[in-house]
Amino acid sequence: MIDKEKQVFNVLKKYFGFDNFKGQQKEVIISLLEGHDSFVLMPTGGGKSLCYQLPALLLEGTAIVISPLIALMKNQVDTMRGFSLDNGVAHFLNSSLNKTEIAVVKDDVISGKTKLLYVAPESLSKEDNVEFMKKFKISFFAIDEAHCISEWGHDFRPEYRKIRPIVNEIGRTPIMALTATATPKVQHDIQKNLDMLDAKVFKASFRRHNLYYEVRPKIKASKEIIRYIKNNPGKSGIIYCLSRRKVEELTEMLVVNDIKALAYHAGMEAAIRSRNQDMFLNEEANIIVATIAFGMGIDKPDVRFVIHYNIPKSLEGYYQETGRAGRDGGEGKCITFYSYDDIQKLEKFMQGKPVSEQEIGKQLLFDTVSYAESSVCRVRQLLNYFGEEMKEDCGNCDNCLNPKPKFEGQEDILTILETIMLVKEKFKADHIVNILVGKKSAEISTFKHQDLPIYGTGGYDQARHWKAVIRQMLIAQFIEKEIINYGLLKITEKGRNYYDRPYSFMLTKDHNYEDLDNDNEGVYGGGSATDEELFAMLKDLRKSIAKKHKLPPYVIFSDPSLQDMVIQYPITMEELTTISGVGQGKAQKYGTEFIKLIKAYVIENEIDRPKDFVIKSVVNKSTNKVFIIKNIDRKMPLDEICNALGIEMDELLEEIEAIVNSGTKIDIGYYLNSILDEEIIDDIFAYFREEAESDSVEDALAELESESYTEEEIRLVRIKFMSEVAN
Repeated sequence: MIDKEKQVFNVLKKYFGFDNFKGQQKEVIISLLEGHDSFVLMPTGGGKSLCYQLPALLLEGTAIVISPLIALMKNQVDTMRGFSLDNGVAHFLNSSLNKTEIAVVKDDVISGKTKLLYVAPESLSKEDNVEFMKKFKISFFAIDEAHCISEWGHDFRPEYRKIRPIVNEIGRTPIMALTATATPKVQHDIQKNLDMLDAKVFKASFRRHNLYYEVRPKIKASKEIIRYIKNNPGKSGIIYCLSRRKVEELTEMLVVNDIKALAYHAGMEAAIRSRNQDMFLNEEANIIVATIAFGMGIDKPDVRFVIHYNIPKSLEGYYQETGRAGRDGGEGKCITFYSYDDIQKLEKFMQGKPVSEQEIGKQLLFDTVSYAESSVCRVRQLLNYFGEEMKEDCGNCDNCLNPKPKFEGQEDILTILETIMLVKEKFKADHIVNILVGKKSAEISTFKHQDLPIYGTGGYDQARHWKAVIRQMLIAQFIEKEIINYGLLKITEKGRNYYDRPYSFMLTKDHNYEDLDNDNEGVYGGGSATDEELFAMLKDLRKSIAKKHKLPPYVIFSDPSLQDMVIQYPITMEELTTISGVGQGKAQKYGTEFIKLIKAYVIENEIDRPKDFVIKSVVNKSTNKVFIIKNIDRKMPLDEICNALGIEMDELLEEIEAIVNSGTKIDIGYYLNSILDEEIIDDIFAYFREEAESDSVEDALAELESESYTEEEIRLVRIKFMSEVAN
């Protein structure tokens, strides 16, 4: 053992330039040198790569490192070559190489020069590569990003499931599985699939003391992001978005506001994507706006903030992405903009997938919503999710720094425990909540749970409350989620003791994000105007103009637009067009009197206007916009426009709504008449003209519920209404 320790310290100093190991690195390396299988769970920045790089240099033969991304392989190979005088020390074998380059790689491996060979799981499964690997000595297999094996992992790759049989065919050697994010469920899946349930397990703490976590309501997120970057000049940051389209839109908006930002997503040409990544790493640009395709294995230590414009579909993905902040131990701000609209979009993406996949996706989303809406310590929630207990609050997240009101939770905790016992610990959280609030569902009827004495005793409108209680009971470890049948609620020994001998236990009231609108056009939801006097004056002006035009007031300018005016005090036509929901057409048609009123108010009250709040907007000059307008003029069916652009109907409607909101008149009557009866169109149109207090689709669905109209039908008629009446 002493000789091995001396060897590993010598190699650590000679090749990597370090005097000491980080965390459990030394123990992991020695375990591998002794021939054991290992499962290594270390958070981003914990030093996983060294755990297989160093022993590869010591052991006879070549280590095979299975890695999911070409960019990640290239990054790691370049790093290893930097440590050695011989470029042949590390190679990758993947689809990016031509025949000549593959021949060079194979020659170096056979000659014994190569100590690390990086391969994609797809390359590993090719028959000629399998035959090639039988020709040389393999020191061990390292499976990086091993969470890709599990359907419960955030980057599931079916090819990872084939690794074990291929390893058996090539020849048994020690296996090391490594990941930065794995719940107990995912860890079990990895070990079972790789046939290494007896492996030595090394789990580092997921706690990163330098990271600050915050979830903000998604109100004017684009402008908030610009303001944040401007207030943190020169700092490096990553902004994650759900779609490629939003990546490009947000990047353009940052650039027109004099921020050095670049885009990164899978739809870009590989050369441009690679160039943008290198420019970010080389500090030629401070900000990268990306989909989740960016960042895996990218070793940039000084990322000072990670912003999520859209919340990810799993907490594993979220934790890995936020973990890219502050890898050098310095400042790391993790800010997420949350709206339940984003969750509904993610749910829509799941439609059409196999039922089992949908079930997994829904459970992962449930955990994400739980995290976002909860008011207890963010770090404790994350650590609990990854199977780690933390006794004290972190003191460095939004919930710790701005604590929410607490209430005595003893009675509610006992109610949840009793309900779980009544259903014999065989159901998930949402079913427990449905029983308590008296919701009717197929599952409740099937198991006759409407006959339970506790059914409906929790209040029909209290679902949010009971979900919050369950979340906090999980963190307190009164209950836990079963690993094999993930999500089934089980009572722990601590929970049973509590049930037998209850004591005072304070719970925290949750956030309520339901009344907040999404950031589609930078609108405000249920917030209040900061200058109530001006807001009231603007509402009166809007009412009088609406009366003159015989229109509902919201058609002139929506409440969110008025609230934005109260914050920004626009006094020119150009400034008015920067207001959320106000395009050129609407500004020209109704804006003059509003500008006049605001200007007089500013002078009279000697208001110092917040010029830094005025964010430059991007003129929508996309080819999509031109294509859509031209083809609607030609009366092309909207579904055919979708097919031509390769987008879903939901996305097309968003584009058309943005065009109409900017003041452009569009006639989709031909399409409406082809899919809806005239009575339906008239009914919805009349609702928006005569009854609606806002242009909210949700309100329309509720008011017109008895008519069973779909969201899509209401949106289409609303487009017709806003185009004909407002523009």
